[in-house]
Amino acid sequence: EVQLMESGGGLVQPGGSLRLSCVVSGFTFSNHDMSWVRQAPGKGLEWVSGITGGYGAAISTYADSVKGRFAASRDNAKNTLYLQMNSLKSDDTAMYYCVKDNPQYAMEHINLYERGQGTQVTVSS
Repeated sequence: EVQLMESGGGLVQPGGSLRLSCVVSGFTFSNHDMSWVRQAPGKGLEWVSGITGGYGAAISTYADSVKGRFAASRDNAKNTLYLQMNSLKSDDTAMYYCVKDNPQYAMEHINLYERGQGTQVTVSS
């Protein structure tokens, strides 16, 4: 059974930082691209970041809205995906989900992708 469990969310002031983690099980993590999506209050799911799996160095990609502020990484030995979030803004307030594989170009089918229960990030003074 595929399981993904996010953690690390919380309340942070604008300009602050958080690091999200996602521990996975039930599949060969190292072989899979992984990604982060988020859902702000009253809005649909938004792709945030993807990171490649498989052979070679992992390559990360980012939505324009977070580029230069967020950094995705992975530890295949620990079956864990990370999202370092810096210079947080109120617009980053959302539920953040890690996703098995990368729906960057298929967000209309996001519900077909396996994801965790999410971790809430709230950016507010």
